[in-house]
Amino acid sequence: MQLPTVEHLQQMALFGGVGAGALHLLLDNARVVERQPTGFFLREGDTSGSFYVLLQGRAAVCRHWGNREVQLGVLSAGDVFGEMAPLDLRPRSASVQALEPSRAVEIGADRLLSLFESEPREFAIIQMNLARELSRRLRRIHDQLFGSTSEEERDLVQRILQRDVD
Repeated sequence: MQLPTVEHLQQMALFGGVGAGALHLLLDNARVVERQPTGFFLREGDTSGSFYVLLQGRAAVCRHWGNREVQLGVLSAGDVFGEMAPLDLRPRSASVQALEPSRAVEIGADRLLSLFESEPREFAIIQMNLARELSRRLRRIHDQLFGSTSEEERDLVQRILQRDVD
């Protein structure tokens, strides 16, 4: 399976401002993963130090809540996922499942460590880009929670917030 070109990666938000040498180092031994519709890239609860960049297709981000599965969002080409596990070293917080034939490049924590050791400036750029992406996601969730307009929605948000305090 062919890896994406450096130029293609540099067009993605995660790799904006990252030099060609650093991207070559990240892609060294990286693998491209293909999934057909309903195939999983990763599952909630799994442990892993890898993250992915979706190259082609669309994928759903889902999480179990009680006895049901909730779709949190839909990813498209250029989106990063699985990035929390290498940052916080905890199990996957959600599952990512292909909605159509999809391809992603998997980048392991060992590649990030190599980048940190040899190109700390480039590593910092990727970390800042990841932080921006996480910040965008957090803002979107805040907007969804606190943009509620009906009394029923506000009550639900209040119960969720209260549960975190208890």
